[in-house]
Amino acid sequence: MMLEKVIMAGFGGQGVMAIGKLLAYAGMLEDKQVSWLPSYGPEMRGGTANCDVIVSEKLIGSPIITNDATAAIVMNLPSMDKFESHLAPNGKLIINKSLIEKEATRDDILAYYIDANEIAMDIGNSKAANMVMLGAYLELTKAVKPESIIKAFTKVFGESKAKFIPLNEEALKRGAEAVKKQATLV
Repeated sequence: MMLEKVIMAGFGGQGVMAIGKLLAYAGMLEDKQVSWLPSYGPEMRGGTANCDVIVSEKLIGSPIITNDATAAIVMNLPSMDKFESHLAPNGKLIINKSLIEKEATRDDILAYYIDANEIAMDIGNSKAANMVMLGAYLELTKAVKPESIIKAFTKVFGESKAKFIPLNEEALKRGAEAVKKQATLV
């Protein structure tokens, strides 16, 4: 049974809520059980904003993730410092290497370092770093298909944002490629 419990965290404005919504909506499109629990407030002005997303093939009892996350996507150092400890053993820590020079401190988890900001700039939009990270996550977990994320895009952001679909497809693809390269080196 597939059960993914992922924490997505970063500075307000890095798009962690957006990728959380996309993942949850894509899970619904695939007839999976999902929950999306955002946590924000003053964090939106530059502190750590985060959301918990659960994607499961069975009913979800609680949307809260407490020290049993299967994965964490961390976009900045404060998020890594706060959420690395929330991973279960063998959990996946996906680190935005562009903004985090520190390495994971735990030896009972799998850490992946993605140059998300550089990849996003390379494809033409720095705001796509979150989608690069989501692409890496999807490659590692197969929680949902990348095609479902793209289908969810206009549902989450509206038809006016459809013009950004090709950019976001490329960001997902490049994130997957980046983590594949790293996985072969391990």
